[in-house]
Amino acid sequence: MNGSSYLPQELSKNHLSEISTFYAKEAKKSYFSDYYQTILAHRYNLLISPESRVLEIGCGEGNLLSRIKAKRRVGIDLSPDQVARGSKLHPELELRVGEGESLQMEDGPFDVIIISDTLNEAADVEELLRRLHGVSHRGTRLIINIYNTLWYSFLAFARSAGLVTPRPISSWLSRLDVINLCALADWEVFKSFGQILLPLPLGFLSRFVNRWLAPLANWACLSIFLIGRKRTPARRDPKIVSVVVPARNEAGSIMQTIERVPRLGEETELIFIEGHSKDNTWEVISSLPDTFTNGRIVKMRQTGKGKGNAVIEAFRVATGDIVTILDADLTMPPEELPKYIEVLASGKADCANGVRLVYPMDQKAMRFANLCANKGFSLIFSWMLGQPVKDTLCGTKTLWREDYKKIDRNRSYFGDFDPFGDFDLLFGADKQNLKIMDIPIRYKERFYGETNIQRWKSGLILTKMVIFAARRLKFV
Repeated sequence: MNGSSYLPQELSKNHLSEISTFYAKEAKKSYFSDYYQTILAHRYNLLISPESRVLEIGCGEGNLLSRIKAKRRVGIDLSPDQVARGSKLHPELELRVGEGESLQMEDGPFDVIIISDTLNEAADVEELLRRLHGVSHRGTRLIINIYNTLWYSFLAFARSAGLVTPRPISSWLSRLDVINLCALADWEVFKSFGQILLPLPLGFLSRFVNRWLAPLANWACLSIFLIGRKRTPARRDPKIVSVVVPARNEAGSIMQTIERVPRLGEETELIFIEGHSKDNTWEVISSLPDTFTNGRIVKMRQTGKGKGNAVIEAFRVATGDIVTILDADLTMPPEELPKYIEVLASGKADCANGVRLVYPMDQKAMRFANLCANKGFSLIFSWMLGQPVKDTLCGTKTLWREDYKKIDRNRSYFGDFDPFGDFDLLFGADKQNLKIMDIPIRYKERFYGETNIQRWKSGLILTKMVIFAARRLKFV
């Protein structure tokens, strides 16, 4: 996008003329289209942080962009007439004509780039997507919504009947077409889902169908959302990695932890946080030196209750570029922590999640009932998050501290609902559009003592948490 249209020059001249002429004639809007855009804007506001800098490609008059809450909102469109009308209607937006030098490198980078129902109007979609790298950064999220191909006949009828705003003749891209085109342009689509099952303003009926039924019938929804990230972001090695070790009644495992945690990055920050132990865990931790072979040791006592609270308090004092959790029972071997760090450093994912359900595990590592529950939660989570998560309750989760800060700042969306911390991080990562990747590990029998988890009571709590989160993520 540096000094050129977002279409190749040999294709853009005629195509730009056709698009501009069409929109100059078809300026009218329909009530149904306005209702549809209202629903779209609601979904986009759930996906985009108000702190974001947002760019919309094919913004038209800015009707969608004006409804999005963001720090900065820039729109670019091929039609000078639409941009002119939009600038008068929405003077708070930065609207540009997408031709020549209308969008320069210095205009970016943007945190979120939106292409809403206009990707199929581009003469060369791959080239358009490739040029977006020029105004993006490592963490930029590309959010695209397209029409479901199942709705082709209905939309054709609705447009001919004047029920919705007419569109220029264009290609009809399927979900798989878009994923493939993104891959060709070095964008990785890691999440997709359907929205809007009833796009008509029918009051309670529309609200009920679109909130409660649409998430259960993604394949049939009118609008398909796809979320992508840079496919090959530059490698970024951490200088310091913070390893948080929540410890309750784990006195016998502390020294083993120090001996087995490897050097991660240039230095490892090992944070022990003790929580209301009945044994001498705190005495053991408080007697530790301030340094060990691979870095330094931080000693804390949590002020609240539960592992989730311990993780929050420890992450807030961590100084590492990357933060990770290591359960003090050592059922997740500390020697496998470098796998998690490598996934983030290489840019393969934004959040690394341990998985105990791939390799054979020690005979007494997990009871059968727990195994069944974990598999059930994995199916539910994969549906809720729109990306595969095989094991939700493995204690080890790893992410960049800057991403965790975003989760922490926006924790009020879910509230303090998770006493264990696993769901809190996964839901928070999804809310921030982070790519989650599973890391298979060999799950071991605990090294010392007995589990602090009350299985059936905890299972009931987890089930309530899933229902609560589903209402915040899917049924919204």
